[in-house]
Amino acid sequence: MTFLRRLFGESFDVGCRIDIEHTNESLHVHVELDNDLKLNPGDKVTVHGAPVNVPFGGTLNLTRRATVSRANVLSRLWTRLTSEFEITELYEVSFSERRMS
Repeated sequence: MTFLRRLFGESFDVGCRIDIEHTNESLHVHVELDNDLKLNPGDKVTVHGAPVNVPFGGTLNLTRRATVSRANVLSRLWTRLTSEFEITELYEVSFSERRMS
């Protein structure tokens, strides 16, 4: 059964904790899956529930359900291969007003 799951992938629901902060010090959203579930390249996580809006200066902690979709063998391999090339796109980003020579 484990071989078939790796070959075709699988989806399952799991609980998660969400920490949202919108302050001068930090603007972030952290999602922590229950049971310290390990994610692998190509896996997808969809958090369920209504969208939330945290006003400036606020923080929010939620508990929600999430669906984890495990990548199959080919998707995992493809993700590992293409990720090496996609990271170089970050090198092209500049926040200055002028171009560097």
